Amino acid sequence: MIPVATSAGEAEYSLRELSVPLDLQRLVPAATDWEVELGFGKGRYLLRRAESRLDCGFLGVEMAGSYYHLAQRRMRRRRLSNIVLVHGEALYLLSVVLPRRFASAVHVYFPDPWPKVRHQKRRLFDTETIDLVLDLLAEGGRLCFATDFLEYGEVVKGILESYPAVEVVEVTGPWADGARTNYEAKYEREGRPILRLEVQRVSGSGVPLHPLGEACVLAAVGFRQEVF
Repeated sequence: MIPVATSAGEAEYSLRELSVPLDLQRLVPAATDWEVELGFGKGRYLLRRAESRLDCGFLGVEMAGSYYHLAQRRMRRRRLSNIVLVHGEALYLLSVVLPRRFASAVHVYFPDPWPKVRHQKRRLFDTETIDLVLDLLAEGGRLCFATDFLEYGEVVKGILESYPAVEVVEVTGPWADGARTNYEAKYEREGRPILRLEVQRVSGSGVPLHPLGEACVLAAVGFRQEVF
């Protein structure tokens, strides 16, 4: 069971009760636009954004159960009916559950860099998985990213800059609206360097596979077809 929570009627569903890909308009009928946060942690930024834009729907994905339930309680205390929370692993949900090309913005802040070589295949940003993240964006949509792990940040920047369907800008200094996560607020106080990126999907670009990961992705698809 993958829990999906909203504030409406204090409802929580499993995917067995919902259509796949997830019918977000059914869960937040009034939403005229959508934003996504992958790894929302304690919900600091997701809840703040939802309060500031009640006409917009917000989808949050979090793997840590304690953070998911904390954000769920905070969402309901604030009576925010424009948020959908999903508890699960981001790459699986991106592959199987979430709809495509629906979001005007995707936010990813301080993801686990998985610094050990044997763990790097778990990274959210890789040449073989970046298409899943960017495919959430509608044309003209933007991805906002931040990390204090500068080595990983440069890897992510390079992956994005070599992707033909986006334009990448490195943000100088803090976000205009202030720190977006508890980690970011702490690191700013400590003076720790942070790499921030704003990435925009180019209109009319289609959804190509990343050229550095295309061969592996197509090989995996071919293998699956042979097996099934």
